[in-house]
Amino acid sequence: MIDAANYTIVEILTVLSARQLRDGQVVFAGVGVPLLAATLAQKLGCPGLTILFEGGVVGALVEAGKLPPSTNDQRCARKSNMVLGSTDVLLLLQRGYVDVGFMGGAQIDQYGNLNSSFIGDPAAPKVRLPGTGGGNDISSLTNMIVAMKHEKRRFVEKVDFITSPGFIRGGNTRTESGLPCGGMFRVITELAVFGFDMETKKIQVMSLNPGVSREEVQDNTGFSLRFDGNLTVNQAPSEVELKTLRQLDSEHLFIA
Repeated sequence: MIDAANYTIVEILTVLSARQLRDGQVVFAGVGVPLLAATLAQKLGCPGLTILFEGGVVGALVEAGKLPPSTNDQRCARKSNMVLGSTDVLLLLQRGYVDVGFMGGAQIDQYGNLNSSFIGDPAAPKVRLPGTGGGNDISSLTNMIVAMKHEKRRFVEKVDFITSPGFIRGGNTRTESGLPCGGMFRVITELAVFGFDMETKKIQVMSLNPGVSREEVQDNTGFSLRFDGNLTVNQAPSEVELKTLRQLDSEHLFIA
């Protein structure tokens, strides 16, 4: 029997992200938590979920214990719906066929903008990061779910650079910037689940993770947070969720 009270950060990020997905959705997922979450959802109630990889696989079949280490790995092409070029996969985004995109970044701000380009002064950055890849396409054209570690240096009032747009400067600025669809849907951390205010488009705490206080979330955030009036506590990962997840990553590729 699995002790459902003991789980890692990666496991709770994955489980909470998987719970956000619905059967029948098309999900653009990268490796790591996004792939684990999409596959876990597929195994536990969303058999009609379609997973897309930036490398070209549409309708990926992920076998337990055989997770791909990158989005260009073709081991999931077996029994997939089709395999396209990267350009054609991104065209599916533009045509509106993708419901959810999983994102990540080094920084996120109060409007859900993500930075995965650099930290510090652009003329002399302290740290250079991997960059956008397909991140800008995904964030511009889908409803996004971000799963990331919650740290004050990551949750900042204003990102150093907008690699992947959220709600830009809040309000209607995303639409006014030429992005009429999509936007940030959920942010998942080891402390809480966040949504966004319908009018201001500012991030707000929807629910706390077990054993986490409001003060702990605020203390680890670099700007003042708003808490939902109907704030709830998330259910801890269940034995079934953890067992299925650990079978998926039995080689400990992503779960330490």
